[in-house]
Amino acid sequence: MDEKKLKALREKYGNIGGDVVFNPTFKAVVDKLFKDDGSRTLPYGGIPTFMGLKHREDFTDLDIAVVGVPMDLGVTNRNGARFGPRAIRTMERIGPYNHALNIVPEAVCKIADVGDVPFRSRFKLEQCIEDIEVHFRRIIESDVRPLGIGGDHSISYPILKAIAAKHGPVAMVHIDAHCDTSGEYDGSKFHHGGPFRLAVLEGLIDPDRTIQIGIRGSAEFLWELSYEAGMTVIHAEEFAEMGVATVIEKARAVVGDGPVYVTFDVDGLDPAFAPGTGTPEVGGLTPREAQALLRGLAGLNVVGGDLVEVAPQYDATTNTVQVGAQMAFEILCLMALRFEIVGE
Repeated sequence: MDEKKLKALREKYGNIGGDVVFNPTFKAVVDKLFKDDGSRTLPYGGIPTFMGLKHREDFTDLDIAVVGVPMDLGVTNRNGARFGPRAIRTMERIGPYNHALNIVPEAVCKIADVGDVPFRSRFKLEQCIEDIEVHFRRIIESDVRPLGIGGDHSISYPILKAIAAKHGPVAMVHIDAHCDTSGEYDGSKFHHGGPFRLAVLEGLIDPDRTIQIGIRGSAEFLWELSYEAGMTVIHAEEFAEMGVATVIEKARAVVGDGPVYVTFDVDGLDPAFAPGTGTPEVGGLTPREAQALLRGLAGLNVVGGDLVEVAPQYDATTNTVQVGAQMAFEILCLMALRFEIVGE
């Protein structure tokens, strides 16, 4: 090794702690992870919040609010996604830096974990749907962008009602094993197999600017509305044939430049990576493919999003919780990028 180079490295790095870095982006990471005395905060200590964000009771001066939605009364198979928000909050080593997008979300905008939707009842699905809409309307009317952590996928419908009240019909990127455009059955239209049928019919999303990615399994007969309405549906096998880059290009062309909602059902991933969910389907995306897909949406005007269907009791290794938390972080980064790029 060159002696002059070695001497310079020793002078610069030989007598400093881990809390001293020189890259300004990395300095924002250090400010998050280290205390003033140079010791590092315990990733497994304190009260759990998503990514270790500050917990806030209010959201009046925030840019982005992370909201738990612990409700799974809309499931058609295995329940348990009500425990998803709590489990995801316990995951350490999520953020605060996204190396692929080169962003520390907390350094470019104000973000907090604002707790859970205050439900009036744990038993009444229709009432829970109302409670979600009311709570998210309060957040959005405060000019705050929401990231919901579910819960089953029925929560997307009331969130979209709140989103559309401000933005009108939005574009949507939907990663899932299922299109979730089924009709009413067993006496209820509010189930996790049908939120986007309701969203289309009520004018909450623009089907021509909606893309559904990773679709597969035996429930294809339920998704006729997706095709008739004009949604772009990319099945899992088509995803594999097209490749990530082509799917990203297609997604960006479909959704355009307007407001976009990003919804990620963890069963969009193959159950080899995410077994802890209510309706697993073999043959799904890998976490790396899903990360690349989400990162490829950088720069879009993501006005809200959700991560749903993590059911930790079927997740013996915590793989599903870990990957679910990471995908939620990727969506959060997309939202934060708008503040860095255009100062929204």
